[in-house]
Amino acid sequence: MNRRRTRAMALGAALAGLLLTATAVSPEAVTAAPGPCGPTIYKSNGTPWTCTFADDFNGSALDGRKWLAQRTATTGMRVGRECLVNSLRNVSVSGGRLHLTTRKEAAWFRCTSPFGSYSSQWTSGGITTNGRFSQAYGRFEFRAKFPAVKVRGLQGALWLYPTKLTYGAWPASGEIDVAEFYSQYPDRTIPYIHYRSSSRGSPVTNLSCKLDPSVFHTYVAVWTPRSITISNDGVVCVSHTIKPAGGLFRHLTAPQPFDQPFAVLITQVLGTGTNAFTSSVTPLPATTDVDWVRVWS
Repeated sequence: MNRRRTRAMALGAALAGLLLTATAVSPEAVTAAPGPCGPTIYKSNGTPWTCTFADDFNGSALDGRKWLAQRTATTGMRVGRECLVNSLRNVSVSGGRLHLTTRKEAAWFRCTSPFGSYSSQWTSGGITTNGRFSQAYGRFEFRAKFPAVKVRGLQGALWLYPTKLTYGAWPASGEIDVAEFYSQYPDRTIPYIHYRSSSRGSPVTNLSCKLDPSVFHTYVAVWTPRSITISNDGVVCVSHTIKPAGGLFRHLTAPQPFDQPFAVLITQVLGTGTNAFTSSVTPLPATTDVDWVRVWS
């Protein structure tokens, strides 16, 4: 009996040792905690993307180390009759999100612009990384929602723009609109790739990326030296091979103009054209909310 008990105890100890060995995890196998850009994302070739820029808007104010407020007074930036200003009523951060708001002011005012001042009663918000961060090529991701407005008059954009107009005035130096919201089309966002392309149908776009813009979606642009792919929640909207206009063999050289650093911009403004703002039709204030912006190389 004692001999059997001794053998049973020895067998139990051995099994316990095997169990401990089987369930032990080596330090190398432990997944690292998510970095500034969240969990690691891998390219199609299996190598990881490297996080180069991230803002989850977890503070109580816009991070001036990463962003500047867009101002009509300094850049002339506007789409409709609005005036982009650096005001907490138009650009604010709270609840882990960025808020960009277009609103009607109590009285008319003079909006200063380097292209000529004008009268306005509407202010808007926008931000840019120009002067803080720019990058050529990579993965650019926005988690955002646009105003819950279903009539014409509002426009919002998540976009990339060159820091220098190396190849000339727009559109020669390019523009990548990862998602544009026109409130006259409340069932979709519209991606645009602007440049002087040798392909027919330039600028490159897709008008059929249907979704509800008034709830959060993840908008992504993957930009390589030869192509730009734009997707919404993982569904590809545009997959475009860069084909610059020019000489017969130009496409075999640099993929101009998308071979230069671009800044990241987010803008909320009034609409124009068929989406023109009308004070009696378009409800204000209207806000674009952004949960995060992340960039990888």
